[in-house]
Amino acid sequence: MFDALTDRLSSVFDRLSGRGVLSEKDVAEVMREIRVALLEADVALPVVREFIAKATEAATGEAVIRSVRPADQVVKITYDGLVEMLGGAEEVQGLNLSLNPPSVILMAGLQGSGKTTTAAKLALRLVKERKKVLLASLDTRRPAAMEQLATLAVLAGVESLPIVIGQSAPDIARRALSAAKLQGYDVVILDTAGRTTLDEAMMSEAAEIARIASPSETLLVADALTGQDAVRTAKAFHERLPLTGLVLTRADGDGRGGAALSMRAVTGLPIKFLGVSEKIDGLDVFDAQRIAGRILGQGDIVALVEKAALDFDQAKSEAMAKKLAKGQFDLDMMAEQLAQMKKMGGMEGLMGLLPGVQKIKKQIAEANISDKMVDRQAAIISSMTKEERKKPDILAASRKRRIAAGSGVDVAEVNRLLKQHRQMADAFKMMSKGGGRGFAQMAQMLGGGAGGGMDQLKNMGGGKMPMPSEKEIEEMAAKLQGGLKLPGLGGGLPGFNPFKK
Repeated sequence: MFDALTDRLSSVFDRLSGRGVLSEKDVAEVMREIRVALLEADVALPVVREFIAKATEAATGEAVIRSVRPADQVVKITYDGLVEMLGGAEEVQGLNLSLNPPSVILMAGLQGSGKTTTAAKLALRLVKERKKVLLASLDTRRPAAMEQLATLAVLAGVESLPIVIGQSAPDIARRALSAAKLQGYDVVILDTAGRTTLDEAMMSEAAEIARIASPSETLLVADALTGQDAVRTAKAFHERLPLTGLVLTRADGDGRGGAALSMRAVTGLPIKFLGVSEKIDGLDVFDAQRIAGRILGQGDIVALVEKAALDFDQAKSEAMAKKLAKGQFDLDMMAEQLAQMKKMGGMEGLMGLLPGVQKIKKQIAEANISDKMVDRQAAIISSMTKEERKKPDILAASRKRRIAAGSGVDVAEVNRLLKQHRQMADAFKMMSKGGGRGFAQMAQMLGGGAGGGMDQLKNMGGGKMPMPSEKEIEEMAAKLQGGLKLPGLGGGLPGFNPFKK
């Protein structure tokens, strides 16, 4: 999401970074380019006008003119404007559940927007918060809608209301509320019917259900790929329903992101969640500061940590740590790392959360580093016998040919994987033998001379990646320790700390 806008803004700020002083003409030129970038990202015109007016006023003030790093101040102004447009620094909207259970969450939206899937995703999130959840489908129009929600409920590990043929949507809502009270549910999620277009019958039914259920949350689910149509849909629903928030689905497929940038400003409603994949756990809490950071190429370290924590298996991690401490790193362990990467969103998903990746996008593409590459590597390892995975040194030419044929790759790719594994295994041996010095040597290998750790990335894809300098390594450490720096700019982003929610 926001890829096109991130690329465009990055190029604008790169041109600014070399200038010591900014004139009003420079500021006007930058604002014009930012305006074009926002419009190309499908942000609503009124929202763009307001954003540019405020940013121009701030950027031509004395604070920027007299600033030691005026370019950085303009970036900070843009960041602050994006945060405000997206809902403000303090508005991280979770679900507002009533103090007296069961809380009711009402899902509304057009047909095909992803309401049913989102209802199950929300249920899964609530289960992880130790809530007892009941899912109920009120969609009596769409064929198999109720069966679909029942199937998704099983995946989410929650109960669904039994289907009774012939009941009307309001009657199902009453039955769901009664069941939730009698059986001690904390939350009941009502999935209403949608239509392909807005119509009076659908709106009236949704309004009646809202009156019966008195929901603590009424969420509109909108498809991010529909752009400004999603904004217009939100306005129409908000006129008839007491909406409390928005969920944008298919955010991972929207390269422009204009709907997200416009929706909060146009409707006044907070965006509470983003649907980021078709998987049952593909739902992220919307955070204006973190989204603004992603747009400006800062990545999202917090999201990266959250993804890691979500699938954290302490027993497995401790077992692997013990092996690594002894300098052991076999191909089974490497396969486990690849599987963990896939769980966390794959190579491309993780790259999008790392700061500064926009700057090396071209090199990453040339190095052929992608999820397909990770899949091929996993296939190569799974084509080996248990003995071969434990002792890769026994892999002679004939074995490599068999593995290549079994995994659908050529022998050269098998050799690249084995070389990569050998480099990683050597690194862990170095660490285990050297104690504290081992970690220093490891860092030197990853960042220092020829044949270092970045060669692993190069060898993974068969392309070429530039070796990082000592200065770049120090900058990376600074990014992780306290406030990220924007790539290509000398100073930091004032007041922005990615570890601060």
